[in-house]
Amino acid sequence: MDRRRLDVKQAAQVLGISTDAVHKRVKRGSLESEKDEAGHVFVWLDSPDNGYTQDSQDVQPLLIARLENENEFLRQELEQRAEELSEMRRIVAALVQRVPELEPARPDAPPEPREGDPETVASANTEEGEGIETPLREEYRPWWRRIFGP
Repeated sequence: MDRRRLDVKQAAQVLGISTDAVHKRVKRGSLESEKDEAGHVFVWLDSPDNGYTQDSQDVQPLLIARLENENEFLRQELEQRAEELSEMRRIVAALVQRVPELEPARPDAPPEPREGDPETVASANTEEGEGIETPLREEYRPWWRRIFGP
């Protein structure tokens, strides 16, 4: 095997990557390296391209095109989410504007019966003309209480 000692710039050119990438690979230990007395870093490569062949360099434009397509897709997704968020904000703003239109509940008023409540009441007129609320049926009890007892 042919081992060559190259400085960082030469190694970056041989590998087809940036000098920063070479420094990071040296730091991670994925490239064998050494420092001289002056502090210059040299990289040892086993072959002229360290496993990077012309075929792998031909694939790089395809990978770049794939990444550009992925970035474009993500940009479109981001724009779509921004539009959805804008629409939700518009809806919330419209609802918030309607809140003051609602009549505030009186603290002394009894709660209004809702449709489907188990205790439905009816008004009966008395001699004085006042309405008396009387339950139409007993308090709702779950089936298991009716079968197994109180």
